[in-house]
Amino acid sequence: MDTTRFESSTMGHVVPISGVDAFLNRPYSHFAFVPEPLPSEVAMSSLSIKLLSEADRALGRLDAASGRLPNPQLLVRPTLYREAVSTSALEGTYALFQDVLESDFVDEVSRSKEVREVRNYVMAAAEGLEMIKSKPICVSILKSLQEILVEGTRGDSYDAGSLRTAQVYIGERHRGIEASRFVPPPHGDILIEGMSDWEKWINAEDDLPLLVKAALGHYQFETLHPFSDGNGRLGRLVVVLQLVYDGALKYPILNISPWLEERKDEYKDHLLRVSETGNPDPWLQFFFQAVRHQADDAVARIERIVQIRNHMREELKRVKARGVVLEIVDDLIGYPVITVSQAAGLHGVTFPPANNAIQKLVELGFITEVTGSNYNRIFVCREIMAAVESPNP
Repeated sequence: MDTTRFESSTMGHVVPISGVDAFLNRPYSHFAFVPEPLPSEVAMSSLSIKLLSEADRALGRLDAASGRLPNPQLLVRPTLYREAVSTSALEGTYALFQDVLESDFVDEVSRSKEVREVRNYVMAAAEGLEMIKSKPICVSILKSLQEILVEGTRGDSYDAGSLRTAQVYIGERHRGIEASRFVPPPHGDILIEGMSDWEKWINAEDDLPLLVKAALGHYQFETLHPFSDGNGRLGRLVVVLQLVYDGALKYPILNISPWLEERKDEYKDHLLRVSETGNPDPWLQFFFQAVRHQADDAVARIERIVQIRNHMREELKRVKARGVVLEIVDDLIGYPVITVSQAAGLHGVTFPPANNAIQKLVELGFITEVTGSNYNRIFVCREIMAAVESPNP
C-alpha cells in the first residue's frame, strides 16, 4: 500500500503496524489506514443531489410496484437468490442461478462448494431480515450473520462470528502486505472502537438522507473490514437491511450487486479513493446511480412477471382449470423451480391433486421438467426465471 496516497485525506490516517505474515511465514513492518468516524453533515455537489433525488424516486416506484403482485412476499425469495449469486460472484465465487434454486432439492453432500457458499448468503439475509424486526442494525447482528455466511466454507475460521483477531490486507497474498492494494486498520481496540462508532452513526437520528447513510456506511464498513472473511457480501447485505429497516422498501426486492458486479473494478476503486482523497462525492454519485438503475430494473421485472402471471391465469381460465393449479401459478413467482411435493406442501394438499396440477401446467407449456426421472422430479418455469434473472432489454 502506497502510504503517500493517503497523506492529504480527511477521512482517516495511517498508523504503523508489524507482525508475522502467516501465509509467507515472515515478519513484516508496514502501515494500515484507520478511518475517522463518519461525519454528521455531508456536503454534496449539485450532481450528487440530483442523482440522490432520482434514486429516491426510483425506490418509491419500486416500493409501489411491489403492490401489483398478488403476494409481494413471494418475490423476496428469487430476489435474495439472485442477489446471493451476484454478491458472491463479486468475491470470486460463481454459481448458476438455476443451480442454486435447484439445490433446495439436493442433499447437502451433493451440492458444490460454490452453491453452498451462495446458499449461506440467502440464509444470512433471511436471518438478518428477521432480526431487524426486533432490533436495529448493530455489531451483534452482523457477527451472527457473518458466522452464517462463512459456515462450512474456506472462510470458516476460528474467529467466525467475531471481529477479526489478526491483521488483514487487500491484495495478492503471495506478494505480501507491502505490495497490497489496501491495508485496513489493525485488530484490537482500534477496530472495536471503529465498529462501535459505525454502529452509533448508522443508527443516529440525524438529517442525513437514508441513501447517503447507506453509501457512507458501506464505505466505512468495507474500510474497517471487521471480519476475517465475508466483508463484501455482508456490507452489501447491510445496505438492503437499512432500506427495509428505515421503511424505504417494504420488501427486500432491490438487487444492487448485479450492477456492481458489471463494474467490479470501478466499484472497488471508488471505495479506495474515498480514503485516498477524503472526497466521498464521486462514490456517492456511483452509489446513487446503482440504486436508481437497479430500482428501475426491478420495476420492469415486476411488470414482466405480472404479465406472465396474468397470461397463465387467462389460459387456465380458458381451459376451465380450477382448484390448486391456480394457486400454484401464483407461487411460480417465488418458486420458479418447484417439485410436486413442494407444491403439495405449500398448499396443504396431498400428492395426487398437486401432481395433476403440475401436469396441467406442463401440458400448457408453462413449466418444463428438467430432471428426466420418475421420482423427485424438478420443474422450471423458464419465463419467470428469465424475468427474474436475465438482463432487461
